[in-house]
Amino acid sequence: MLDRTTTLFSHVKPGETEFIRGGLRDFFLYRDLGIAAATHGKVVAHLVKANLPPDGGTGWHIHEADFQIVIMTKGWAKFMYEDQVTLVEAGDVVHQRPGIRHYLFDYSPDMEYLEIVSPADFKSVPVDPVCEIPAPTQWTEP
Repeated sequence: MLDRTTTLFSHVKPGETEFIRGGLRDFFLYRDLGIAAATHGKVVAHLVKANLPPDGGTGWHIHEADFQIVIMTKGWAKFMYEDQVTLVEAGDVVHQRPGIRHYLFDYSPDMEYLEIVSPADFKSVPVDPVCEIPAPTQWTEP
């Protein structure tokens, strides 16, 4: 049960936090939404957007997390979830069950998504390949 006495109120407006490098992936930019601090590390919520072409993608991995959702807000991304290609487009919501093997291998230059994960300090762990990865599409600026 969520401890209401220690969880803080948080309100982040556009422009109060910037997209920065230094997140989980070098080819993305991350904008902190203040949720990790407000929940004392129980949950993280950040906006993630494309910064560079998907040269090689994320590699096969799992997340050591109890809960994770991705809400695509702009553009699209192609994931392998186990052995299935999954196109995630603006408006789509994906619940990544704990331990699902996946690989983000392609995305549009305007891709942006909201990611919510618990705990905030979740780990990304490389795993053996599940199958071959399709080639990404040609990267073209919007």
